[in-house]
Amino acid sequence: MPSCLERIKTVLEMVIEKHGIRFGPRCAVSFQRTLRIPDDGRVYPLPPGLGAFRIHRVDDYKDNLPQKWQTDGSVFITMYQREALWIGFRGASWKPNAVKIEIGGINAVSGQQSEKVLIKDPQDYVVIPDQPWLDGINTGPGTIRQFVAMPLGLGYTVEAALSGQEKHGGIRLTVYEPKPGKFPDVPPPETVASPQKLSMPAMGKPTEMGMGLGAGGAMKQKIYPDAYGIDVWNQDNSGSATVYILNSAQYRRVTGAEPPPTPIEAATYSQHNLPWFELYDEEKRHVATSELLTGAKTIAERDQEQGIESDHGKSIRIEGTQIKKLGQSETRTTPMTPGESGQK
Repeated sequence: MPSCLERIKTVLEMVIEKHGIRFGPRCAVSFQRTLRIPDDGRVYPLPPGLGAFRIHRVDDYKDNLPQKWQTDGSVFITMYQREALWIGFRGASWKPNAVKIEIGGINAVSGQQSEKVLIKDPQDYVVIPDQPWLDGINTGPGTIRQFVAMPLGLGYTVEAALSGQEKHGGIRLTVYEPKPGKFPDVPPPETVASPQKLSMPAMGKPTEMGMGLGAGGAMKQKIYPDAYGIDVWNQDNSGSATVYILNSAQYRRVTGAEPPPTPIEAATYSQHNLPWFELYDEEKRHVATSELLTGAKTIAERDQEQGIESDHGKSIRIEGTQIKKLGQSETRTTPMTPGESGQK
């Protein structure tokens, strides 16, 4: 029997699905393909989700993947270089969860290097379902810089900017349960206990397999403060998953399959008068801006340093009539199928 001074830790059950990961009975996370917005000094509305990335278990391909990837809760997705994503969250309002998001070992909310516990000040986590999605790093107030996939070893990632090295890459999620007695153990009669099924609609050579996430264009998005307080969360009851990112060539080599087509370019999307999005959240506050993340060089800035011409700063025109206002529980997915004229 453990002594009264010992902390009993519980691992939150994790279920890997085709297009998402479940943590415990209520929390679900997906990774959405999206349009890469320009880094042109403007703040853009929310781009749509163009379908969830397919998730693969590292264990199913371990003979073709690095040994260090082969830990519990490791999966991978495939992205094209300079392709963007956003992370979608689903949860239960009657019993929320806290979620820590790290990219290459750097906290996406605070900019600090990874910690094994939740931090109150500056807040380094989000609460779901209050936070429906996260599109990038916290450079607010009220704005983020988009997550964009880049190779490791070239100095383009947020990890490189803030740690001076690129040895992690990928995304790590840790989900925390609330402490017993803080919320109901069963849902109110009018709600459903479990989340819905996750069926949401030439440079130098990299030094390692996999990719990390760099800082793209600026987007209007708030990261909400914890309305419940850090003492609500049971830091001894959590579950973690590491999501590695393969580029298209690595994906073919590892799986023997073809990667999905690249998403359409943002300019093409907007020219077809398809919707962009804003959230009705004027009454909500934003967590403190991370000075660390604000100071991280963007991909466009790194391109300029390297003398590389790219389209990261090419502006696009979005008419006011194209921007659709969303309620907190509405989806950002679009019925348009990604085309072959992809981003580079």
